[in-house]
Amino acid sequence: MMKTHSDSLPLTSYNLVTFVSDFLQLTKFRLAISVVFSSIAGYLLAVDQIQVSILLGLFLGGFAMVGASNAFNQWIEKEKDALMDRTKNRPLPAGRMSDITALIVASTLTLLGIYILNNINFKTALFGAFSIFIYTCVYTPLKSVTPLSVFVGAFPGAIPFMLGWVAATGSFGIEPGVLFMVQFFWQFPHFWAIGWMMDDDYKKASFKMLPTGNPDQATAFQIVFYTFWTIIISITPYTQFSGRLSLSLGAVICLVLIGLYFLYHTLKLMHNKSKEAAKKLMYASIVYISLLQIIYVLDKWI
Repeated sequence: MMKTHSDSLPLTSYNLVTFVSDFLQLTKFRLAISVVFSSIAGYLLAVDQIQVSILLGLFLGGFAMVGASNAFNQWIEKEKDALMDRTKNRPLPAGRMSDITALIVASTLTLLGIYILNNINFKTALFGAFSIFIYTCVYTPLKSVTPLSVFVGAFPGAIPFMLGWVAATGSFGIEPGVLFMVQFFWQFPHFWAIGWMMDDDYKKASFKMLPTGNPDQATAFQIVFYTFWTIIISITPYTQFSGRLSLSLGAVICLVLIGLYFLYHTLKLMHNKSKEAAKKLMYASIVYISLLQIIYVLDKWI
């Protein structure tokens, strides 16, 4: 029987919905949006008057760059993803998307992201391209070799917060440097909490994510140590030694309070050494960095 146009509509619709769903998984849409939020926060800290065109460029270009990094990462790690419960249903290991499709998506997003960010200014595009290169070509292969991969991965992960400032000013100085350091140090407790939660799964794929290789006391101590330094760095703009980036006393009090909340969960992990404590720490770290960026922005604009 010949299929009519009306008969093909449900199939076409289903394929489109499936592709969109797989695209969102391939690019890690929710993660990409949170990264874009960091870039926008950095931009708002640098300007006194908002330019919608730059804000839109940061949103679209930032999403494209993060999405490209994630797509390349999944393309490279498809065989390892198939070994882990957490990732085996992703588009590539599940067979819903071909390798060539994923590569085309990643490459297109890379070119699109660089083009959009370059329309803002060259340095913004340069930092964006650098983050894709480090994440894809250095961090991703190192995950199977050494726990130092988390240190390497923290560089592209810390770029978005400072990228907004660079987009606004066209320059890199002490202000974006501080923003970079805040997000750089924050990533260690965040990703080690995830590594602690997923340790059994990661070991199936031979990923080395924890600093000692195991969810033990030494790893927990390092999580506490980096959390402490994250809190210290977050309040350095109050010292007035960070150029135009400054904080009021009220903002510092708020930052200390959310920092203590963050630190509390790291200490709970060190005491309990359980996956449940690691999960709570992971969520606490997300709450902390989100509130920190909101406090920074509100302190400037209110």
